[in-house]
Amino acid sequence: MLGFLARRVIIAIPTVILISIFVFALQHLLPGDPILVMAGEERDPELIAALREKYRLNDPIPIQYLAWAGNALQGDLGISLRTQQPVLELIGEKLPVTIQLAVMALIIAILIGIPAGVLSAYKKGTWIDWVANVTALSGLSVPNFWLGIMLILLVSVRLGWLPASGYVPLTEDPLQSIRTMIMPAFVLGTAIAATLMRHTRSAMLSVLKSDYVRTARAKGLRERVVLVKHALRNALVPVVTVITLLFGELLAGAVLTEQIFTIPGFGKLVVDAVFNRDYAVVQGIVLCTGIAFIFMNILADAAYRVLNPRMSEK
Repeated sequence: MLGFLARRVIIAIPTVILISIFVFALQHLLPGDPILVMAGEERDPELIAALREKYRLNDPIPIQYLAWAGNALQGDLGISLRTQQPVLELIGEKLPVTIQLAVMALIIAILIGIPAGVLSAYKKGTWIDWVANVTALSGLSVPNFWLGIMLILLVSVRLGWLPASGYVPLTEDPLQSIRTMIMPAFVLGTAIAATLMRHTRSAMLSVLKSDYVRTARAKGLRERVVLVKHALRNALVPVVTVITLLFGELLAGAVLTEQIFTIPGFGKLVVDAVFNRDYAVVQGIVLCTGIAFIFMNILADAAYRVLNPRMSEK
């Protein structure tokens, strides 16, 4: 296992380098000049020249990239052009918020998606299977921003059950933190649950046709034992790997949901940085997100090998 992980990490290094190059290059292709924004309305030429010199924007882009990459290897992702805070510090403040949202969304998705997939596979061809598939298709089709707005209108405005927006840190008030995050987590979780349901259903349909499931039924075991102990246990092998990849998508794809519910996470940070042409923040966030996604892919492969020991290392 250690050899496998070492090989995957080595393979991931060129991918991280390519991500950093694309992030740096594409960021500089965006229209607008962050220095002009920082200089204010007067735009004093001397101030603009001093700012360009301070942030090394007069250097050729390859030289800027090498300087930024060298600092990134030492844990320095630069300084925000707008707030003058270290980018790593900003990420450290916002990342726990997005992780909390992603974990809650994933829990909701697992609680909905896996039971629905098992039931749909077991009742294949019945009205239960039809309802589960239609619900999954709806979950994939309904836009997150529309569902979020409808939930705010119904649950917060009309019923007054949950706050419409805002965020309370988990360390300050756990109960209130969960109350503020439950709606955005549900919005993200429903879409993920639909994907999870489809994968679980497909895996269960394949497993239910296996010889060991027929043998278990021939022994006279209860149907619940056959489904849970024999079928679901083996069907979860590919599903668990999908879950790890979906978690990576949640970390990177919560931008609209965080904006709708005014959650100060990764999504809001990257949107503000793009609008303000804050190069260092955008580059740092995308780089960290790319590395996190690569890590989740490696974790998915490791989870697959742990759950399926019969796989020989190649």
